[in-house]
Amino acid sequence: MGGFFGVVSKSDCVMDLFFGTDYHSHMGTMRGGMAVLNKEGFERHIHDISNSQFRSKFDEDIKKMKGNKGIGIISDFESQPLLMGSHLGNYAISTVGVIKNTEELAKKVMKKKAHFSEMSGNMINPTELVGMLVNEGATIEKGIVNAQNKIEGSCSILILTDKGLYAARDRFGRTPVIIGKKKGAYAVTMETTAFHNLDYEIVKELGPGEVVLITEKGIQVKVKPFKKMQICSFLYVYYGYPSSNYEGINTEVVRYKCGSMLAKRDNVKIDLVAGIPDSGTGHAIGYANEKNIPFTRPFVKYTPTWPRSFMPQDQKVRNLVARMKLIPIKELMKDKSLLFCEDSIVRGTQLRDIISRVYKLGAKEIHMRPACPPLVYGCKYLNFSRSKSVMDLAARRAIKELKGKEKDFKEYSNPDSVKYKAMVEVIRKELKLTTLRYQRLDDLVLAIGLPKEKLCTYCWDGAE
Repeated sequence: MGGFFGVVSKSDCVMDLFFGTDYHSHMGTMRGGMAVLNKEGFERHIHDISNSQFRSKFDEDIKKMKGNKGIGIISDFESQPLLMGSHLGNYAISTVGVIKNTEELAKKVMKKKAHFSEMSGNMINPTELVGMLVNEGATIEKGIVNAQNKIEGSCSILILTDKGLYAARDRFGRTPVIIGKKKGAYAVTMETTAFHNLDYEIVKELGPGEVVLITEKGIQVKVKPFKKMQICSFLYVYYGYPSSNYEGINTEVVRYKCGSMLAKRDNVKIDLVAGIPDSGTGHAIGYANEKNIPFTRPFVKYTPTWPRSFMPQDQKVRNLVARMKLIPIKELMKDKSLLFCEDSIVRGTQLRDIISRVYKLGAKEIHMRPACPPLVYGCKYLNFSRSKSVMDLAARRAIKELKGKEKDFKEYSNPDSVKYKAMVEVIRKELKLTTLRYQRLDDLVLAIGLPKEKLCTYCWDGAE
Protein backbone atom coordinates (compact mmCIF):
# COMPACT_ATOMS: atom_id res chain seq x y z
CA MET A 1 0.00 0.00 0.00
CA GLY A 2 1.21 3.48 0.89
CA GLY A 3 -0.19 6.80 2.02
CA PHE A 4 0.18 10.49 1.28
CA PHE A 5 -0.34 13.83 2.97
CA GLY A 6 -0.32 17.37 1.60
CA VAL A 7 -0.57 20.88 3.04
CA VAL A 8 -1.32 24.37 1.73
CA SER A 9 -0.84 27.06 4.36
CA LYS A 10 -0.60 30.82 4.71
CA SER A 11 2.52 30.22 6.82
CA ASP A 12 5.29 27.62 6.84
CA CYS A 13 3.84 24.11 6.53
CA VAL A 14 6.89 21.89 7.09
CA MET A 15 6.05 20.61 10.59
CA ASP A 16 2.46 19.76 9.68
CA LEU A 17 3.73 18.02 6.54
CA PHE A 18 6.32 16.08 8.53
CA PHE A 19 3.94 14.78 11.18
CA GLY A 20 1.05 14.27 8.77
CA THR A 21 3.19 12.11 6.50
CA ASP A 22 4.60 10.20 9.46
CA TYR A 23 1.04 9.24 10.48
CA HIS A 24 0.96 7.06 7.34
CA SER A 25 3.98 4.97 8.36
CA HIS A 26 1.76 2.09 9.51
CA MET A 27 1.04 1.34 5.85
CA GLY A 28 4.17 -0.78 6.11
CA THR A 29 6.29 0.35 3.22
CA MET A 30 9.83 1.03 2.11
CA ARG A 31 10.34 4.67 1.05
CA GLY A 32 9.51 8.05 2.53
CA GLY A 33 9.64 11.41 0.81
CA MET A 34 8.64 15.07 1.17
CA ALA A 35 8.67 18.02 -1.21
CA VAL A 36 7.93 21.67 -0.43
CA LEU A 37 7.55 24.72 -2.62
CA ASN A 38 8.94 28.12 -1.66
CA LYS A 39 10.16 31.28 -3.41
CA GLU A 40 13.33 29.52 -4.55
CA GLY A 41 11.40 26.62 -6.05
CA PHE A 42 11.03 22.98 -4.99
CA GLU A 43 12.97 21.32 -2.20
CA ARG A 44 12.73 17.54 -1.95
CA HIS A 45 14.10 14.76 0.27
CA ILE A 46 13.64 10.98 -0.14
CA HIS A 47 14.95 8.26 2.20
CA ASP A 48 14.92 4.49 2.56
CA ILE A 49 12.83 3.79 5.67
CA SER A 50 12.86 -0.01 5.49
CA ASN A 51 15.20 -0.29 8.49
CA SER A 52 14.42 2.89 10.40
CA GLN A 53 11.51 5.15 11.20
CA PHE A 54 10.37 7.97 8.94
CA ARG A 55 10.88 10.54 11.70
CA SER A 56 14.49 9.60 12.35
CA LYS A 57 15.40 9.78 8.65
CA PHE A 58 13.87 13.24 8.13
CA ASP A 59 14.75 14.80 11.47
CA GLU A 60 17.67 16.79 10.03
CA ASP A 61 15.90 17.62 6.74
CA ILE A 62 12.98 19.42 8.36
CA LYS A 63 15.33 21.81 10.14
CA LYS A 64 16.36 23.15 6.72
CA MET A 65 13.13 22.86 4.73
CA LYS A 66 10.88 25.88 4.26
CA GLY A 67 7.68 26.40 2.31
CA ASN A 68 3.97 27.01 2.61
CA LYS A 69 2.94 24.19 0.24
CA GLY A 70 4.10 20.57 0.38
CA ILE A 71 3.38 16.90 -0.19
CA GLY A 72 4.68 13.82 1.62
CA ILE A 73 4.49 10.12 0.89
CA ILE A 74 5.11 6.74 2.46
CA SER A 75 5.59 4.53 -0.59
CA ASP A 76 5.58 0.81 -1.33
CA PHE A 77 8.94 0.71 -3.07
CA GLU A 78 9.40 3.57 -5.54
CA SER A 79 11.10 6.88 -4.80
CA GLN A 80 8.58 9.72 -4.37
CA PRO A 81 7.66 12.57 -4.66
CA LEU A 82 9.05 13.10 -8.15
CA LEU A 83 9.87 16.51 -9.61
CA MET A 84 8.72 16.89 -13.20
CA GLY A 85 8.83 19.60 -15.85
CA SER A 86 6.57 19.81 -18.90
CA HIS A 87 4.40 22.18 -20.93
CA LEU A 88 2.18 22.21 -17.82
CA GLY A 89 4.99 23.77 -15.79
CA ASN A 90 7.12 22.35 -12.99
CA TYR A 91 5.43 20.23 -10.34
CA ALA A 92 5.96 17.55 -7.68
CA ILE A 93 3.85 14.41 -7.86
CA SER A 94 3.03 11.50 -5.52
CA THR A 95 0.74 8.54 -6.13
CA VAL A 96 -0.81 5.67 -4.17
CA GLY A 97 -2.27 2.56 -5.75
CA VAL A 98 -1.26 -0.10 -8.22
CA ILE A 99 -0.98 0.01 -12.01
CA LYS A 100 -1.57 -3.42 -13.53
CA ASN A 101 -0.92 -2.37 -17.15
CA THR A 102 2.42 -0.62 -16.56
CA GLU A 103 4.24 -2.29 -19.45
CA GLU A 104 1.49 -1.54 -21.96
CA LEU A 105 1.28 2.12 -20.93
CA ALA A 106 5.07 2.50 -20.87
CA LYS A 107 5.38 1.18 -24.44
CA LYS A 108 2.79 3.68 -25.64
CA VAL A 109 4.57 6.53 -23.89
CA MET A 110 7.96 5.54 -25.33
CA LYS A 111 6.51 5.39 -28.84
CA LYS A 112 6.07 9.14 -28.46
CA LYS A 113 9.85 9.33 -27.93
CA ALA A 114 9.58 9.97 -24.20
CA HIS A 115 12.04 8.36 -21.81
CA PHE A 116 12.07 7.21 -18.20
CA SER A 117 14.74 8.53 -15.85
CA GLU A 118 13.62 7.09 -12.49
CA MET A 119 14.56 3.46 -13.22
CA SER A 120 15.44 1.09 -10.38
CA GLY A 121 16.31 -2.55 -10.94
CA ASN A 122 15.14 -2.21 -14.56
CA MET A 123 11.68 -1.34 -13.25
CA ILE A 124 9.70 1.71 -14.31
CA ASN A 125 8.74 4.02 -11.48
CA PRO A 126 4.90 3.99 -11.54
CA THR A 127 4.72 7.59 -10.33
CA GLU A 128 6.89 8.76 -13.21
CA LEU A 129 4.59 6.89 -15.60
CA VAL A 130 1.57 8.65 -14.08
CA GLY A 131 3.37 11.98 -14.48
CA MET A 132 3.94 11.29 -18.18
CA LEU A 133 0.26 10.46 -18.64
CA VAL A 134 -0.65 13.69 -16.86
CA ASN A 135 1.67 15.58 -19.21
CA GLU A 136 -0.41 14.40 -22.17
CA GLY A 137 -3.24 16.68 -21.02
CA ALA A 138 -3.81 20.30 -21.97
CA THR A 139 -4.16 21.14 -18.27
CA ILE A 140 -3.23 19.41 -15.02
CA GLU A 141 -6.82 18.35 -14.37
CA LYS A 142 -7.26 17.01 -17.91
CA GLY A 143 -3.97 15.19 -17.58
CA ILE A 144 -5.13 13.56 -14.34
CA VAL A 145 -8.33 12.40 -16.02
CA ASN A 146 -6.27 11.03 -18.91
CA ALA A 147 -4.11 9.04 -16.48
CA GLN A 148 -7.10 7.74 -14.51
CA ASN A 149 -8.85 6.59 -17.68
CA LYS A 150 -5.83 4.65 -18.92
CA ILE A 151 -4.73 3.02 -15.66
CA GLU A 152 -5.93 -0.49 -14.86
CA GLY A 153 -5.93 -0.90 -11.10
CA SER A 154 -6.17 2.21 -8.94
CA CYS A 155 -4.31 5.48 -8.53
CA SER A 156 -4.87 8.41 -6.19
CA ILE A 157 -2.69 11.43 -6.92
CA LEU A 158 -1.24 14.57 -5.33
CA ILE A 159 0.35 17.20 -7.58
CA LEU A 160 2.04 20.26 -6.10
CA THR A 161 2.25 23.34 -8.35
CA ASP A 162 2.76 27.07 -7.91
CA LYS A 163 -1.03 27.42 -8.34
CA GLY A 164 -1.72 25.14 -5.38
CA LEU A 165 -2.16 21.47 -4.58
CA TYR A 166 -4.15 19.17 -6.88
CA ALA A 167 -5.69 16.13 -5.19
CA ALA A 168 -7.38 13.31 -7.07
CA ARG A 169 -9.07 10.17 -5.79
CA ASP A 170 -8.88 7.00 -7.88
CA ARG A 171 -11.77 6.39 -10.29
CA PHE A 172 -13.66 3.95 -8.07
CA GLY A 173 -12.69 5.46 -4.73
CA ARG A 174 -10.87 2.35 -3.54
CA THR A 175 -8.53 4.48 -1.46
CA PRO A 176 -9.81 7.47 0.56
CA VAL A 177 -8.73 11.07 -0.04
CA ILE A 178 -9.94 13.50 2.62
CA ILE A 179 -9.46 17.25 3.09
CA GLY A 180 -9.16 18.98 6.46
CA LYS A 181 -9.05 22.62 7.48
CA LYS A 182 -7.76 24.72 10.35
CA LYS A 183 -7.07 28.41 10.69
CA GLY A 184 -4.80 29.47 7.84
CA ALA A 185 -4.28 26.00 6.35
CA TYR A 186 -5.78 23.10 4.41
CA ALA A 187 -4.48 19.54 4.38
CA VAL A 188 -5.26 16.44 2.35
CA THR A 189 -4.76 12.92 3.69
CA MET A 190 -5.53 9.26 3.20
CA GLU A 191 -5.70 8.61 6.94
CA THR A 192 -7.79 10.99 9.04
CA THR A 193 -5.77 9.85 12.05
CA ALA A 194 -3.23 12.41 10.78
CA PHE A 195 -5.69 15.24 11.46
CA HIS A 196 -6.43 14.68 15.15
CA ASN A 197 -3.24 15.96 16.76
CA LEU A 198 -2.62 18.57 14.07
CA ASP A 199 -6.01 20.20 14.80
CA TYR A 200 -7.53 19.78 11.33
CA GLU A 201 -11.27 19.28 10.98
CA ILE A 202 -12.65 17.26 8.08
CA VAL A 203 -14.37 19.51 5.55
CA LYS A 204 -14.59 17.29 2.46
CA GLU A 205 -14.17 13.68 1.32
CA LEU A 206 -13.35 13.40 -2.36
CA GLY A 207 -15.68 11.22 -4.37
CA PRO A 208 -14.52 8.58 -6.87
CA GLY A 209 -12.48 10.21 -9.64
CA GLU A 210 -12.95 13.69 -8.18
CA VAL A 211 -10.16 16.22 -8.73
CA VAL A 212 -9.78 19.40 -6.68
CA LEU A 213 -7.32 22.29 -6.48
CA ILE A 214 -6.50 23.37 -2.93
CA THR A 215 -5.14 26.88 -2.33
CA GLU A 216 -4.77 29.11 0.72
CA LYS A 217 -8.20 30.54 -0.17
CA GLY A 218 -10.11 27.29 -0.38
CA ILE A 219 -11.07 24.25 -2.47
CA GLN A 220 -12.01 24.35 -6.15
CA VAL A 221 -13.64 21.29 -7.72
CA LYS A 222 -11.98 20.72 -11.10
CA VAL A 223 -13.51 17.34 -11.98
CA LYS A 224 -16.80 16.24 -10.45
CA PRO A 225 -16.99 12.80 -8.82
CA PHE A 226 -18.41 9.71 -10.47
CA LYS A 227 -21.39 7.99 -8.91
CA LYS A 228 -19.92 4.47 -8.68
CA MET A 229 -17.77 3.92 -5.60
CA GLN A 230 -16.06 0.73 -4.43
CA ILE A 231 -13.94 1.60 -1.41
CA CYS A 232 -11.64 -1.22 -0.27
CA SER A 233 -13.36 -3.15 2.53
CA PHE A 234 -9.98 -4.37 3.81
CA LEU A 235 -9.26 -0.82 5.01
CA TYR A 236 -11.85 -1.36 7.73
CA VAL A 237 -10.82 -4.95 8.47
CA TYR A 238 -7.05 -4.65 8.52
CA TYR A 239 -4.71 -2.00 7.19
CA GLY A 240 -6.58 1.21 8.02
CA TYR A 241 -5.55 2.82 11.30
CA PRO A 242 -8.05 2.40 14.20
CA SER A 243 -8.52 6.14 14.73
CA SER A 244 -9.20 6.85 11.05
CA ASN A 245 -12.59 7.40 9.41
CA TYR A 246 -13.49 6.59 5.82
CA GLU A 247 -16.80 7.71 4.35
CA GLY A 248 -17.61 8.96 7.85
CA ILE A 249 -17.23 5.49 9.41
CA ASN A 250 -14.63 4.83 12.11
CA THR A 251 -12.37 1.82 11.63
CA GLU A 252 -12.17 0.69 15.26
CA VAL A 253 -15.96 0.84 15.64
CA VAL A 254 -16.27 -1.41 12.57
CA ARG A 255 -13.80 -3.87 14.10
CA TYR A 256 -15.80 -4.07 17.33
CA LYS A 257 -18.87 -4.78 15.23
CA CYS A 258 -17.01 -7.46 13.27
CA GLY A 259 -16.12 -9.22 16.53
CA SER A 260 -19.68 -8.91 17.73
CA MET A 261 -20.98 -10.44 14.49
CA LEU A 262 -18.60 -13.39 14.88
CA ALA A 263 -19.72 -13.92 18.47
CA LYS A 264 -23.43 -13.86 17.63
CA ARG A 265 -22.99 -16.82 15.29
CA ASP A 266 -20.74 -18.77 17.69
CA ASN A 267 -21.50 -21.30 20.44
CA VAL A 268 -18.03 -22.64 21.25
CA LYS A 269 -17.10 -22.98 24.94
CA ILE A 270 -13.92 -21.09 25.75
CA ASP A 271 -12.07 -19.60 28.70
CA LEU A 272 -10.55 -16.48 27.15
CA VAL A 273 -10.72 -14.27 24.05
CA ALA A 274 -7.63 -12.72 22.52
CA GLY A 275 -6.58 -10.90 19.37
CA ILE A 276 -3.53 -11.59 17.24
CA PRO A 277 -1.87 -8.23 17.90
CA ASP A 278 -2.41 -5.59 16.80
CA SER A 279 -4.84 -5.92 13.92
CA GLY A 280 -6.95 -8.61 15.57
CA THR A 281 -7.33 -6.74 18.86
CA GLY A 282 -10.37 -4.63 17.96
CA HIS A 283 -12.20 -7.66 16.58
CA ALA A 284 -11.41 -9.63 19.76
CA ILE A 285 -12.69 -6.85 22.02
CA GLY A 286 -15.95 -6.85 20.08
CA TYR A 287 -16.24 -10.62 20.42
CA ALA A 288 -15.45 -10.59 24.15
CA ASN A 289 -17.92 -7.78 24.86
CA GLU A 290 -20.70 -9.54 22.96
CA LYS A 291 -20.11 -12.86 24.76
CA ASN A 292 -19.17 -11.36 28.13
CA ILE A 293 -16.03 -13.52 28.17
CA PRO A 294 -12.72 -12.10 29.49
CA PHE A 295 -10.49 -10.43 26.92
CA THR A 296 -6.79 -11.13 27.49
CA ARG A 297 -3.40 -10.52 25.90
CA PRO A 298 -1.52 -13.86 25.79
CA PHE A 299 0.84 -12.22 23.29
CA VAL A 300 2.27 -8.73 23.63
CA LYS A 301 4.02 -7.03 20.74
CA TYR A 302 7.47 -5.53 21.01
CA THR A 303 7.16 -2.51 18.73
CA PRO A 304 10.22 -0.26 19.30
CA THR A 305 12.45 -2.04 16.77
CA TRP A 306 10.27 -4.44 14.79
CA PRO A 307 8.24 -3.32 11.74
CA ARG A 308 4.87 -4.63 10.59
CA SER A 309 5.39 -8.24 9.54
CA PHE A 310 4.15 -7.79 5.96
CA MET A 311 6.73 -5.06 5.24
CA PRO A 312 9.83 -7.08 4.29
CA GLN A 313 9.94 -8.45 0.75
CA ASP A 314 11.41 -11.83 1.73
CA GLN A 315 9.07 -14.44 3.26
CA LYS A 316 11.76 -15.79 5.62
CA VAL A 317 12.38 -12.29 6.95
CA ARG A 318 8.63 -11.69 7.34
CA ASN A 319 8.36 -14.90 9.37
CA LEU A 320 11.29 -13.86 11.55
CA VAL A 321 9.76 -10.42 12.18
CA ALA A 322 6.39 -11.99 13.03
CA ARG A 323 8.00 -14.36 15.51
CA MET A 324 10.43 -12.04 17.24
CA LYS A 325 8.02 -9.17 17.81
CA LEU A 326 5.34 -11.31 19.54
CA ILE A 327 6.26 -12.20 23.11
CA PRO A 328 4.08 -14.85 24.82
CA ILE A 329 2.68 -14.80 28.35
CA LYS A 330 2.60 -18.47 29.35
CA GLU A 331 0.38 -17.93 32.36
CA LEU A 332 -2.49 -16.80 30.10
CA MET A 333 -2.23 -19.87 27.86
CA LYS A 334 -1.49 -22.92 30.01
CA ASP A 335 -4.49 -25.26 30.36
CA LYS A 336 -6.80 -22.74 28.66
CA SER A 337 -9.27 -22.97 25.81
CA LEU A 338 -8.39 -19.86 23.83
CA LEU A 339 -10.28 -18.12 21.05
CA PHE A 340 -8.22 -15.82 18.86
CA CYS A 341 -9.64 -13.18 16.55
CA GLU A 342 -7.53 -12.26 13.56
CA ASP A 343 -8.13 -9.68 10.85
CA SER A 344 -7.71 -12.31 8.12
CA ILE A 345 -5.84 -15.41 7.04
CA VAL A 346 -3.83 -14.55 3.94
CA ARG A 347 -1.03 -17.07 3.51
CA GLY A 348 -1.29 -18.63 6.97
CA THR A 349 2.45 -19.15 7.34
CA GLN A 350 2.92 -16.79 10.29
CA LEU A 351 -0.33 -17.93 11.91
CA ARG A 352 0.80 -21.57 11.76
CA ASP A 353 3.89 -20.68 13.78
CA ILE A 354 1.85 -18.73 16.34
CA ILE A 355 -0.57 -21.63 16.82
CA SER A 356 2.30 -24.08 17.29
CA ARG A 357 3.84 -21.84 19.94
CA VAL A 358 0.55 -21.53 21.83
CA TYR A 359 0.16 -25.31 21.98
CA LYS A 360 3.75 -25.73 23.20
CA LEU A 361 3.00 -23.26 26.00
CA GLY A 362 0.21 -25.49 27.27
CA ALA A 363 -3.05 -24.38 25.66
CA LYS A 364 -5.77 -27.06 25.61
CA GLU A 365 -7.70 -25.73 22.61
CA ILE A 366 -7.21 -23.00 20.02
CA HIS A 367 -10.19 -21.59 18.15
CA MET A 368 -9.65 -19.06 15.34
CA ARG A 369 -12.16 -16.46 14.14
CA PRO A 370 -10.97 -14.33 11.19
CA ALA A 371 -12.89 -11.06 10.87
CA CYS A 372 -13.38 -11.42 7.12
CA PRO A 373 -14.22 -14.28 4.73
CA PRO A 374 -11.55 -16.51 3.14
CA LEU A 375 -9.41 -14.68 0.58
CA VAL A 376 -10.21 -16.67 -2.56
CA TYR A 377 -9.10 -14.10 -5.14
CA GLY A 378 -5.85 -12.14 -5.25
CA CYS A 379 -6.40 -8.38 -5.05
CA LYS A 380 -5.81 -6.66 -8.39
CA TYR A 381 -6.48 -3.11 -7.26
CA LEU A 382 -4.15 -2.44 -4.31
CA ASN A 383 -0.88 -3.69 -2.83
CA PHE A 384 -1.95 -4.63 0.69
CA SER A 385 -0.32 -8.09 0.50
CA ARG A 386 3.21 -9.19 -0.45
CA SER A 387 1.84 -12.39 -2.04
CA LYS A 388 3.34 -12.77 -5.50
CA SER A 389 0.92 -15.47 -6.64
CA VAL A 390 -2.73 -16.21 -5.95
CA MET A 391 -1.57 -19.70 -4.98
CA ASP A 392 0.13 -18.17 -1.91
CA LEU A 393 -3.36 -17.72 -0.46
CA ALA A 394 -4.35 -20.34 2.13
CA ALA A 395 -7.81 -20.67 0.59
CA ARG A 396 -6.47 -21.33 -2.92
CA ARG A 397 -4.02 -23.93 -1.66
CA ALA A 398 -6.91 -25.66 0.10
CA ILE A 399 -9.01 -25.58 -3.08
CA LYS A 400 -6.15 -27.08 -5.06
CA GLU A 401 -5.79 -29.88 -2.50
CA LEU A 402 -9.50 -30.63 -2.80
CA LYS A 403 -10.05 -30.36 -6.54
CA GLY A 404 -6.75 -29.87 -8.28
CA LYS A 405 -7.25 -27.55 -11.27
CA GLU A 406 -10.48 -25.83 -10.21
CA LYS A 407 -11.52 -22.91 -12.43
CA ASP A 408 -14.84 -21.79 -10.98
CA PHE A 409 -14.41 -20.50 -7.43
CA LYS A 410 -17.88 -19.07 -6.85
CA GLU A 411 -19.02 -21.89 -4.57
CA TYR A 412 -15.95 -21.44 -2.39
CA SER A 413 -17.17 -17.93 -1.57
CA ASN A 414 -20.59 -19.19 -0.46
CA PRO A 415 -20.47 -19.96 3.31
CA ASP A 416 -23.50 -22.24 3.00
CA SER A 417 -22.02 -24.45 0.27
CA VAL A 418 -20.44 -27.88 0.66
CA LYS A 419 -17.31 -26.74 -1.19
CA TYR A 420 -16.82 -23.78 1.15
CA LYS A 421 -17.07 -25.98 4.24
CA ALA A 422 -14.62 -28.49 2.79
CA MET A 423 -12.14 -25.69 1.99
CA VAL A 424 -12.34 -24.30 5.55
CA GLU A 425 -11.82 -27.77 6.97
CA VAL A 426 -8.62 -28.21 4.94
CA ILE A 427 -7.32 -24.88 6.28
CA ARG A 428 -8.30 -25.83 9.84
CA LYS A 429 -6.38 -29.10 9.66
CA GLU A 430 -3.34 -27.45 8.09
CA LEU A 431 -3.21 -24.87 10.90
CA LYS A 432 -4.02 -27.54 13.56
CA LEU A 433 -6.89 -25.53 15.01
CA THR A 434 -9.63 -26.91 17.25
CA THR A 435 -12.22 -24.93 15.28
CA LEU A 436 -12.07 -22.36 12.48
CA ARG A 437 -14.97 -20.14 11.48
CA TYR A 438 -14.69 -17.16 9.17
CA GLN A 439 -16.79 -14.01 9.10
CA ARG A 440 -19.64 -14.12 6.61
CA LEU A 441 -19.48 -11.46 3.92
CA ASP A 442 -23.05 -10.29 4.60
CA ASP A 443 -22.13 -9.77 8.27
CA LEU A 444 -18.97 -7.87 7.33
CA VAL A 445 -20.97 -5.56 5.07
CA LEU A 446 -23.39 -4.91 7.93
CA ALA A 447 -20.49 -4.17 10.28
CA ILE A 448 -19.03 -1.60 7.88
CA GLY A 449 -22.41 0.04 7.36
CA LEU A 450 -22.16 0.90 3.65
CA PRO A 451 -24.23 -0.72 0.88
CA LYS A 452 -22.39 -3.66 -0.67
CA GLU A 453 -22.34 -1.97 -4.08
CA LYS A 454 -20.20 0.82 -2.55
CA LEU A 455 -17.62 -1.65 -1.26
CA CYS A 456 -14.89 -3.54 -3.09
CA THR A 457 -15.21 -7.18 -2.01
CA TYR A 458 -13.31 -8.71 -4.93
CA CYS A 459 -10.77 -10.64 -2.84
CA TRP A 460 -13.59 -12.56 -1.13
CA ASP A 461 -16.27 -13.08 -3.76
CA GLY A 462 -14.71 -11.97 -7.06
CA ALA A 463 -17.33 -9.23 -7.50
CA GLU A 464 -16.17 -6.38 -9.78
